Amino acid sequence: MTIRKLKTSESDFLADMLYEAIFIPEGTDPLPKEVIKDKSLSKYIQNWGKDKFDIALVMELDNQLIGAIWGRLLTDENKGFGYVDNTTPELSMAVKNDYRNQGIGTKLIKAIASEYQKIGVECLSLSVDKANNASNLYKRLGCEIVEETETSWTMKKRIK
Repeated sequence: MTIRKLKTSESDFLADMLYEAIFIPEGTDPLPKEVIKDKSLSKYIQNWGKDKFDIALVMELDNQLIGAIWGRLLTDENKGFGYVDNTTPELSMAVKNDYRNQGIGTKLIKAIASEYQKIGVECLSLSVDKANNASNLYKRLGCEIVEETETSWTMKKRIK
């Protein structure tokens, strides 16, 4: 397995991973793929690479992409679900179903934290559904709950 930066030609994979990152509770029908075109979601990948805070890494295994993590600095005027402030990039992550629970998420989070440290970022944020098993991973890696809704947590991780 190799972690590397997303290539410009792989933007379709980033869109696929955005769709995969949407938490669907067990027993619930999946949402239509077009849901990622909604403004609340498309902001996470639209015009990718526009500034230095757009960082995306992929996990590759046997020449196949099996997961991705990416971050973007969303501001008060264009808040994401995990927005905490105008200086904290918000992370999104997905791993293909067959490869979950194998430590890939841990490796991806550590790798992107390292990339953000290089450009002077002090904290990262994310949003996670309370019922999503990934919330345990985030807690284990030092993410702290900074805001709570009925169904989700906004979490923040200090990386510097």
